[in-house]
Formats: sequence, structure tokens, C-alpha cells
Amino acid sequence: MPSFTLESRLDGAVGGKTAIALERAFGMKTVGDLVAHYPRRYARRGELTPISSLPIGEPVTIVAEVKRASERRMQNRKGSLLEVVISDGRGDLSLTFFNQSWRIKDLHPGRRGIFAGKVGEYRGTKQLAHPDYELFEDEDTARQNAQAYANLPIPIYPATASVASWQFKKIIDLVLDGLGEVPDPLPHDLRERHGLLEARSAIERIHRPDFEDQIEQARETLRWHEAFVLQAALLQQRQFVRALSATKRSPGRLLEDFDARLPFPRTADQISVGAQIEHDLEGDWPMNRLVQGEVGSGKTLVALRAMLQVAESGGQSALIAPTEVLAAQHVRSIARMLGPDLAPELMPTLLTGQLTAAERRKAALRVASGQARIVVGTHALLSESTTFADLGLVVVDEQHRFGVEQRESLRAKGSSPHALVLTATPIPRTVAMTVFGDLDVSTIRSMPAGRAGIETFVAPLAEKPGWFARVWERIAEEVAQGRQAFVVCAAIDAEAATKDDTADEPVDDGADEPSRTRWGVVQAADLLSRHPAFGDIRVEILHGRMPSDEKDAVMQAFARGDIDVLVATTVVEVGVDVPNASTMAILEADRFGVSQLHQLRGRVGRGGVPGLCLLVTEAAAGSAARARVDAVAATLDGFALAEVDLELRGEGDVLGDAQSGARSSLRLLRVVKDADLIAEARIAAEKILEDDPALLQHAGLAAAIERRVGMQERAALAKS
Repeated sequence: MPSFTLESRLDGAVGGKTAIALERAFGMKTVGDLVAHYPRRYARRGELTPISSLPIGEPVTIVAEVKRASERRMQNRKGSLLEVVISDGRGDLSLTFFNQSWRIKDLHPGRRGIFAGKVGEYRGTKQLAHPDYELFEDEDTARQNAQAYANLPIPIYPATASVASWQFKKIIDLVLDGLGEVPDPLPHDLRERHGLLEARSAIERIHRPDFEDQIEQARETLRWHEAFVLQAALLQQRQFVRALSATKRSPGRLLEDFDARLPFPRTADQISVGAQIEHDLEGDWPMNRLVQGEVGSGKTLVALRAMLQVAESGGQSALIAPTEVLAAQHVRSIARMLGPDLAPELMPTLLTGQLTAAERRKAALRVASGQARIVVGTHALLSESTTFADLGLVVVDEQHRFGVEQRESLRAKGSSPHALVLTATPIPRTVAMTVFGDLDVSTIRSMPAGRAGIETFVAPLAEKPGWFARVWERIAEEVAQGRQAFVVCAAIDAEAATKDDTADEPVDDGADEPSRTRWGVVQAADLLSRHPAFGDIRVEILHGRMPSDEKDAVMQAFARGDIDVLVATTVVEVGVDVPNASTMAILEADRFGVSQLHQLRGRVGRGGVPGLCLLVTEAAAGSAARARVDAVAATLDGFALAEVDLELRGEGDVLGDAQSGARSSLRLLRVVKDADLIAEARIAAEKILEDDPALLQHAGLAAAIERRVGMQERAALAKS
């Protein structure tokens, strides 16, 4: 019998053809990837039931004999249908298999066995479609095995069209039979204290439980594996950063001049977070800090003060933003905040991919020479042609749009630069610990004085279709009072089904195909062009496929008040600051995530004008899609919404680029439900790394970190 390890390549364990199918379907490359694809639930095979009294829709297990089998081509679709009729002596039952003609060799008349599946009905006849079965040579054996077989939990795996759950089960059985010893990532005393299984037993029991009682203990053990390995990986990364030496950056004249000119007092939170950053910048190792705060709480001010502290010694700061619109706006607002005296000295410079060749050369020269001490850009800052004279600080705006690897490739352009991550998506403590466990976290909760606040209402068109007309009347009323409005759509052109390259993917609530977007920017703008109330209202559009200079011109015109209503995609989600904008209508709001709706809403009510947000949805009451929209309407507290978002959406990929992607590196662990476990795992991991920083005494943990983090992420983490 071959013996595999978790590091073994899949093609060596299951054969090349199967390995290719598994990699395409699930991204699996190793035996470790395969065994970490856990069942999503377990079915019961049901009690042994006579065919004559089979209940429709229930899982059943029966002992029966094959009476006849025949194959035919299907009329309305490609492929063949194998139909097998079985009997238990008291009744007949039909089994159907699509495109599996090879089964006819086994299922010939006279063969007896156990058949298990869910009872369906077709044209008045009961049938089992694609049942599990096991054939035996004699009836006594069949009956003895059937009783045990009926009580055995059936693992149901996340599957695809190319790899069905039952196929995956066969592959797993093959691999588990050949799997050798599995080094344990958990220390012995921790396992004993929590009554956890050894690693090999936990893997065996989650995939092949003999009884239902075994499943939960296996799951609990593997949840601990995930929490412990992840926390150890993040803490190890923090150690790497703290082993580097940083250039100390002390505050001086620039910061004093800036503070003296501020036209408003800083909030208590801005002062305390500013003091933490000031202290970090003078430390022995590079700062690695996350600043979280609501939209408009003053994160940009805090970041700019850090840039001034770095600039004091001639150092440069790079601010990387997720979109060109936001990058251009940052440069303008930074220049405005610096004022006519400081701006020429620090020369805030924009560097994006959309600049003309001449503009780009000029900007790149300023950056390379060190003349520009504040550089703002998009991914263009990551290109190999961009060089800095003395990169002292990297500021990443909106972490949820920007993965670890991209952040680290920017940091690699300096000599251990300090790093500051800003996010307007408030993060619960456990998520901060799980996703940003290598960063120190600061929170700005208090808002600047003078904000008028926002009211949010759901326009539920499924129940009240007449409200759609009222949405447009309400916007026209606001414009009549001299205010401005946003209309946000999930796509550019719904009819062309063109997705905005800057918008997040629409949320799929588990349906095979998300329903088509009805309202794109094109359709909404067309409706308003014909709406009687909008005859004198100036409407413009904005989306990610427009040329950069055009996008910038539209945003500036909107900021000046030359545009009344801006119909846009989510390019307006972050950083767009127009104090006179009072109203936002979000069409098909159920197509956006909770945090995204909260971010979008934060674009209104930013000045002394009260904000109004209308969440327009056709989602039915009680659906998951509607729950997201209702949650956003119920509170303005971003921290409460962050908890809701987690519950509804899942955690996303914690260490990879796709931090909000669907394929989570957390298989069983849930950061809200398992908060206490995660906190305890972190303390245990801290103790181990304190005593054994290189994990020389903990080979199982070191190997698990290597597998979990993967080669790509390990390279990214090492860059810092």
C-alpha cells in the first residue's frame, strides 16, 4: 500500500487525470489540500424500508435484487440514461443514472445489494437518481451489512458539476487508505486540556465517521488546528517585522506648522491614535499598524500627520488607493490640507497608469529624486519602473480592496519602511486578530463635530412597487433645495451585462445563477433623461470604464456643484467627499454586501446637510439578500454591521490576495462563533513562539504553517 504525506502531490496519490479535475474544480495540489476539503454536512441513509412503502423525498436504504437494466439516448439533452429496475420481492423501484453506461456491467439481473438514496418521483413512478449502492454475493451478507450501512453517516461534500460529492468520497477513501502518519500541529498538553484527537484520527473521523458522535470531536480538533496554525503564522510574521531595524523618524517643524494651521481641533481619538503612530515611527522596528474608523472619522488626517513626521528627515511616503478617482482626490485633499506653504515643499505627486507618458515621466522623476515626499497612486506604484529615493512609510487605503502580497511588494521598494493600513470597514476584535493578527490595531470611534447624520430607508418594491416612483420624486425635492444626489447601480450596462471593473462581485445567495442586474448606469440615466421631474436637473454618469481624465473631470464638476445628480457604479464607494450631497439611492441594494452599502451611504450627510439613503430592493422579505439590506437600514453603527456582515457573508480568504473572496482558508473556524477559541489559540501560540521562535521543537506546527500559508503567501510575507 503506498504511503502519502500531506505534502505529497495529488497526481501521485490519485492519478494525473483525477488530480487535474480536482485542481480545476477546487484549486487542490496536494494531499493536504484534499483532506482539508471537509464534508459540509452528513446525511442519514435512513432505516431499511420495504419498497412498497417508500416515502417521497426521504433518504432510504433498501436491500434488493436487480430485475433488469437498459440504456437509451436522451431526447432533449445530450448523453444517455441508464435505467435499472430493482425489487425486494414486494415491490419494484427504478434507479436512474445519467451518462454512466459503464454501470450496466455491475447491475445485471440477479445481482443483490444495498441501495441508498433520496426517493423521488417521475411520471407517477418512485425512483432513486444516482443512488449509492454496494453489491453482495449472497443475501445474508447483504442483510447483515445493510443494518450497519443504514446507520453510517454519509458525508456530503462541496461539489461541482465535474466532481460530484459521491466521486469525491471515493477519492477521499482511496487517499485515506494510503495516508501515513500526520504530524500534530497542536502541543500535547493543549490537546489533553481540551480533549482533542490526534491529527490523523481527526482527519479520519471527519471523513469516515462510524457514528454521528465522532463528528463533533473531529470538527472541534480541526477548528483548533485552523485557529492555532493561523495565529502562529501571523505572530511569526510579526516577529519577522520586529527583527528588522527601521530608520527612526522624529517629528519636527513640519508637523508643528501643520497642527498650528488646522482650522479645527482634533478629536480625542485622532489625538490618541496620532500619539501611538508618532511613538511607532520613532521605534526600533518598522511600524505595522491598522487604523480603523468610520467613514469621515479623520483617518486621512492621521495618515497625513504620519507622512509629515517621515518627511521631516527627508523620507518619502507612498499612499496607495484602490481606484484612480480616489487617488486623484487624495492628492487634491492632501494639497488643500497642507496649504500654500507646506504643499510646494512636500510636493504631493499623483502617479497612476492613466497619466500621459510625459506626465508619468515627470512624476516618476520627482519620486525617484526624492523631490516628491508624498506620492499617491494606484497599482502603478507597484510597477518595477517606480523607484523611490527614501521610502519611509507605506499607507494602504481601504485594506479590503488590497491583498497582503500587493501591500508587501510596495513595502519591498524601501528599506524596511513603516506601514500604515487604513480601513473604513470597522473590524470586530476577533477579525482584527484573525485577519490582521500581524498588525497593531488602533480605532477612531468619535466623529468630528458638525455632522448632520444620515437617515436610511428601505424601498421594498416586492411589497410596495409604487415606492419606486417616490424615490425619484424624493431626489428631485432635494435638488430643488439646492442639494445634490447619488444614484448607485451594480453594473454599467445591465442589458450588455457589462460588469464594472471597480465594483465588487454581486452577492450570490447560493443560487446556481445570480439573477441578472436590471439597473445599470446606462438604464438609470436613460430613465432620468425621460422623467418629467428631472427636466431641469443636471444628470451625469460615472463608472470604471471611463477614461481617467473624464472620470476626474466629472468628479470635480460634481464637487463644484455643476452636476445635480451623479449616476454611478461603486467607484464612488470610498473617499468621495462632497459636503452638499444629501441623498443617495442605491438600486438593487441586495446585490451589494453589508459593508459596501455602509461605505456607500457614508458619501452623504458629510456636511451640515442631513443625509438620506434609500435602499431600493426587489428582494423578498425573509430572504438572505433582504436581511443584508434591512441590517444596514437598522443601524449607522459600522461595528455592529461588521458583525452582521461576518455572520451573513463569511470571513473571506485570510492570508491570500483575495481577502474577501469566497474560497476561505478557514474551513471550519468561524471568527464570530469561535471568538473565545481564537483568543485562547493566540495566547497558546504566543507562548510557544516566545520559548521556541524558530519552532525547532514543534515540527508539526512548522510544517502546518508551511502548508497553510503556501509558497506564494510565504514569499509575500517574507518581503516585509
